[in-house]
Amino acid sequence: MTVSVMVVDDHPMWREGVARDLQERGFEIVATAGDAASAVRIAKAVRPNVVLMDLNLGELSGVDATLMITSELPDTRVLVLSASGEHDDVLQAVKAGASGYLVKSASSEELVEAVSRTAAGDAVFTAGLAGLVLGEYRRMAAAPDDSEEKPQLTDRETEVLRLVAKGLTARQIANRLVISHRTVENHVQSTLRKLQLHNRVELARYAIEHGLDAEPEAEK
Repeated sequence: MTVSVMVVDDHPMWREGVARDLQERGFEIVATAGDAASAVRIAKAVRPNVVLMDLNLGELSGVDATLMITSELPDTRVLVLSASGEHDDVLQAVKAGASGYLVKSASSEELVEAVSRTAAGDAVFTAGLAGLVLGEYRRMAAAPDDSEEKPQLTDRETEVLRLVAKGLTARQIANRLVISHRTVENHVQSTLRKLQLHNRVELARYAIEHGLDAEPEAEK
């Protein structure tokens, strides 16, 4: 199934270049926009699978556009593509509903993979940014409310949840935990039911907001 993409950036040459590169890689470019207001209006009309969103768009920011698009188009996912890797920018984008965050220094291959994974429902971040967001939420987390009834997850479900939040695919999680791909999907579906969530993006956001984290393993 072809993934439909809308590219939003205030620099025409960059916008057209990214759109052309993605189209050559097999994505369907259904629209482009150069400002936040146009992005929201056009997204409502074309309903793309993925909106590739810049942050610096003028009076209304990409964060504003992200919030409006994700609020009104639940089936459309937003992947931020920004020159900024600043912690605050990443945090605000995720809070607004972005499924992931990629910096513009990413390679073409990384961008193609990120768009594909975002369309598939994964939370995708440039290396290191997911850990920053998780750490910030962990520091900001309020004291737990003992009166609030919390869903009971198994140790394995919690472990899978943490890896989902770090942006790993189901197959990567299976390899990391030495279990089958199907077992990972079963844990994901069980966790979604318990938390009353709908997809892996919401699952990753839940983990971030609740400060769930795991010490990153050394890269092999």
